[in-house]
Amino acid sequence: MQRRPFLRTACALTTSALLAPAWAQTGQRVTRIVVPFAAGGPIDTTARILAEQVKDKLGTVIIENRPGGGGNIGVEAVARAQPDGHTLGIATTASHAINPWLFSKLPFDPARDFVAITAMVRVPNVLVMNAEAAQRLRIQTVADLIRYAKANPGKLNYGSGGNGSAGHLAGELFKNQAGIFAVHIPYNGGNPAQLALLAGHVDFNFDNLATAAANIRAGKVKALAVTTAQRASVMPELPTVAETLPGFEVDTWWGLIAPAGTPRETVNRLNRVFTEALQSPEVKTRFAALMAEPAPSTPEQFEEWMRRERAKYERVVKLSGAKVD
Repeated sequence: MQRRPFLRTACALTTSALLAPAWAQTGQRVTRIVVPFAAGGPIDTTARILAEQVKDKLGTVIIENRPGGGGNIGVEAVARAQPDGHTLGIATTASHAINPWLFSKLPFDPARDFVAITAMVRVPNVLVMNAEAAQRLRIQTVADLIRYAKANPGKLNYGSGGNGSAGHLAGELFKNQAGIFAVHIPYNGGNPAQLALLAGHVDFNFDNLATAAANIRAGKVKALAVTTAQRASVMPELPTVAETLPGFEVDTWWGLIAPAGTPRETVNRLNRVFTEALQSPEVKTRFAALMAEPAPSTPEQFEEWMRRERAKYERVVKLSGAKVD
């Protein structure tokens, strides 16, 4: 997980520029979705797709990018907003499951300062090896990797986008459940970690499937398994890590939240609008191009999911020893 100095940008996208005169005349409120990361990434892209899809029911929806602090800056802005249903935010694995244990102090309480609207997306992660290393070491499966690591303790290493990143924590959970040791090598972001794997500087990574897919198909990396509980619909031939290590599950996910105190009827209305959009054929098709799977849910289901993820990552962050401050 890449940490950057405070940077605040507002990159607004109206769902239709032609609506602008209408809200000026009618006084219609604008709904904004605060994305706690920079424009152009998968979280931002899926939020924009969804904003476009709900324009007929919510009117004008803008995306406001507030990157920085591993997602904390944007999420804090949502926590401090008026709970009137016109400011929503994106909760992510980082902000609502990992950061509470990675940072010594947060400017918000992920359990109390928000209400869940719906889960949006689950993106599979994948365990990948450098293709040359996999061939040389005769590792074709997760079981092969574990056997080799046990027979050769400390000879394997793995890369990640930094201490406390999703790839780092997935690696630590894997090592713990498999009973193996591999050296962690942190890089300054996901792209440098991927380049290190391609160059053979590290043996394996836990990468986002959308990011790794092109290199998997080109044969530059060897995909061993996805980290989700079920096989990924976009690459169903890949087994899950859990087929070898029962109970292993690591997801990259994000969803919609609102400030605590948002009226229940408003939450329910927003849930209906966004879950219908997430189930639409157009959204499914556009998300599939990003290897993202829509994950509509009730508010209660998303709240319970985040609670379970926080409990899981409390243990994993402690295992890793990672701290940001």
